[in-house]
Amino acid sequence: MTDLFEPVKASIATTLDRLLPRDSLIAQPMVNAMRHAVLGGGKRMRPLMTCAACDAFSGDYRVALPAACGLEFIHAYSLIHDDLPAMDDDDLRHGQAATHIAFGEANAILAGDSLHSLAFQALAEASGLSDAAKLRSIMLLSQAAGWSGMAGGQCLDIEAEGKELSLTELEELHAAKTGALIQSSLVIGGYCAEVDPSDPRLALLRQFGGRIGLAFQVVDDILDVTASSETMGKPAGSDEALDKNTFPKLMGLKAAQMRANELLEESLTLLEKADLATAMLTELANRAVRRSY
Repeated sequence: MTDLFEPVKASIATTLDRLLPRDSLIAQPMVNAMRHAVLGGGKRMRPLMTCAACDAFSGDYRVALPAACGLEFIHAYSLIHDDLPAMDDDDLRHGQAATHIAFGEANAILAGDSLHSLAFQALAEASGLSDAAKLRSIMLLSQAAGWSGMAGGQCLDIEAEGKELSLTELEELHAAKTGALIQSSLVIGGYCAEVDPSDPRLALLRQFGGRIGLAFQVVDDILDVTASSETMGKPAGSDEALDKNTFPKLMGLKAAQMRANELLEESLTLLEKADLATAMLTELANRAVRRSY
């Protein structure tokens, strides 16, 4: 059966390769580390969401590709830093050596820094977007990735190790750490279709992203308990080893699985309400929850 996303994935892969530097007279090890981190694997969930959202608003997803790849650069940088000894101290990512293992800790940090800036360069240089769409996208991505979004959520996650959070606190943590970037992936897709920022469908799409982002994290926590390292391409059981707060730990495994399914149903209802229940967005929601890695 043909994968619904095959042409979009191929376009994303080509654009990632084109936007990433290949040669450097001053920093070749860092450039190699950047390419290793981005091109070494991954589900491409965030760039697919950007393209799917653009398509749902009747835009051409190819126009959204630079922005979509910018989201993936931010995600890849966050994974490089997550794997560092100072963070989660993981040696494996996407079934291959983590970036700091393959290229050394210093080059891994620098590669993450450079991917962060490359994300905004990709948006600023996106030829098919209006200046207004670029500015809105850059502003939203900077908020999602920064102190009040992904980075802030990671800080909270580190501070919470060894402490017991309430379920509400854990959901707030992951709304920042995971959900903010997923929400921005979708809304930026709307911006790439030149949708007016006051369009009520964007607000519903943001809510959809919040539900899917939380469901994605619940499933990640479940898989850390139930799946093998070989299946996931990263170390299994690392959450327990770090004494992290997880949904199975707080709710139990069965309740966590039920919560993920509830969030999926809520998200699909929001898509219907927004009249954005396209084949791609619906399938992405299902894949975020019904997956084995």
